Order: sequence, then structure tokens, then C-alpha cells
Amino acid sequence: MEATDHEHGYVVNVDAAVVRGDEYLVVRRGADERHAAGALAFPGGKVESGPGTDDPIAATAAREVHEEVGVEVGTVEYVCSRAFESDTGTPCLNVVTRCAYAGGEAHRAAPEEVAAVAWRTPDAIRDDPDAPGYLVEYLDRVEASRGGDT
Repeated sequence: MEATDHEHGYVVNVDAAVVRGDEYLVVRRGADERHAAGALAFPGGKVESGPGTDDPIAATAAREVHEEVGVEVGTVEYVCSRAFESDTGTPCLNVVTRCAYAGGEAHRAAPEEVAAVAWRTPDAIRDDPDAPGYLVEYLDRVEASRGGDT
């Protein structure tokens, strides 16, 4: 293996769009978060699974939703992804998933990361001034992936 094989290594982040009826679970990121502090977001975080882990994207989505907001998810499906460079120059890959709500009462399980938790309709998310453009784009992609599923 040549040294250049690692040139394009990425930090992989997973966003979990948890669906319950016609609403999505969103968080307001904590004020001390390094990325998008105070912004509306889907719960999520970095893949921490080692080599040999089966379905690390789904495992990360389920783990992060449970850790951040105390909710359990069922089926996790890939929606879309985007490669970008962080503010510090780190190559990142963001993977957006759609997750079926399986149970639990949503709450701030990780108050150091999450300032608030809410179930919101797509229109309420789009109308929120703290919803970044990429979140609205991801929401639109998740909505399109649902097809007739409501």
C-alpha cells in the first residue's frame, strides 16, 4: 500500500433523520459545539466503529440518537452523502440516514451537546431561522426518499 492511499481519508459523520408520522426529531446544537453551535440539526455524530464492524452507518445512527436524545430507532436507511472540508481543513464525509422511530421519550440526554429537542413538521423546520441551508436540503432529500410513506 502506497502512502498516498491515505491521502483521502475522511472523518465520517452520520445524521439521523428520525421519522415519527409526519414529524422529524431535531435538536438545537449546544452553544459550545465546535460546528454549527446553536443551529437546528438532526441528531448525529462520528462513526467510531473499528474495522470488521457490520453496518457501521446504521450502528452510528442508532447510537447517536440514543446518546443525544434518548430515543430508540428501528430501520435505518441511507438517503444521501456529501464530502466536504471542515473549517480546520479536515476532510469529512456526511452521511444522511432516515430512521424509523421505535420508542422512547425524546429529551436532552446529552445536555453538553444538545440545547433543545423537538418533534417538528418539515414546514416548521424549513421556517426556523436557525435551520442551516444544508439541513433543509437534507430534509428535502429525506422527504423525497419517503415517497408515499407517511
